[in-house]
Amino acid sequence: MSAFDEIAALVKARSGLALGPEKSYLLDTRLAAITRRLGLTGYVALAPRLRVDRALQDEVVEALTTNETLFFRDNKPFDHLRREALPKLHAERPAGMGLRVWSAAASTGQEAYSLAMLVSEMGGAFGGRSVQILGTDIARAPLARAREGLYSQFEVQRGLPARLLVKYFTKEDDSWRIIKPIRDMASFREWNLLADPSVLGRFDIIFCRNVLIYFDPPTKTRVLAMIASRLLPGGLLYLGGAETINGLGDSFRAVPGEHFVFEANPRPTPQLVRGALVQVGA
Repeated sequence: MSAFDEIAALVKARSGLALGPEKSYLLDTRLAAITRRLGLTGYVALAPRLRVDRALQDEVVEALTTNETLFFRDNKPFDHLRREALPKLHAERPAGMGLRVWSAAASTGQEAYSLAMLVSEMGGAFGGRSVQILGTDIARAPLARAREGLYSQFEVQRGLPARLLVKYFTKEDDSWRIIKPIRDMASFREWNLLADPSVLGRFDIIFCRNVLIYFDPPTKTRVLAMIASRLLPGGLLYLGGAETINGLGDSFRAVPGEHFVFEANPRPTPQLVRGALVQVGA
């Protein structure tokens, strides 16, 4: 097995990310800082060390996973959430029941905090109902930044309206920090989309946007089935604008009129018939 194949297999097993031969340049560029630090000539010399060094494996997987994100990315999902999804869920859920939102592959936290600001802007529409936002990612360094809630001038200029910057951030030297009430709405934890999801609980809304594009079809199908198991009845999944569920199992169906919003297909529910437990629809 070549060094490229060995590293690609490690990354696939640990994160689900599929690296084809055409992506060999990524190993050169994204692993350069690691190989320089170790005094190695390139990723080929790195491969043998990965066989015995778990911490180095973690570092390589984190370096090769994509952490691109920005505030209110693509905007349409946030508009749909504000106009349709959150008011509907608020009307349908029992009084006093909080809403839970999951930002999968949260990276440095801009998506999770965008969701928190959107909820804050809706204000009294929730009648005191709490909204909790969980951001997860496989990469530790971006998550540490997400928890800190401190962003550069460049980062806050990408997608964030000036009105929200003034309202929800404070200036700190050359950076901007999200105010505490918004930070308190979101929590972050290290978690792998291929891991056991039961520890996360269940959610009303799941954002897993621009993530599936990095997986091969079997991994996409597996991740979609996992996400479906985490959605509460009536909950919704938001994917990226270029992502589709076509040919990826039957866990989801598109919401009519929307190409980026999906609802889980109903799962068979246990029912007693003549004293025997059967599955409806079996």
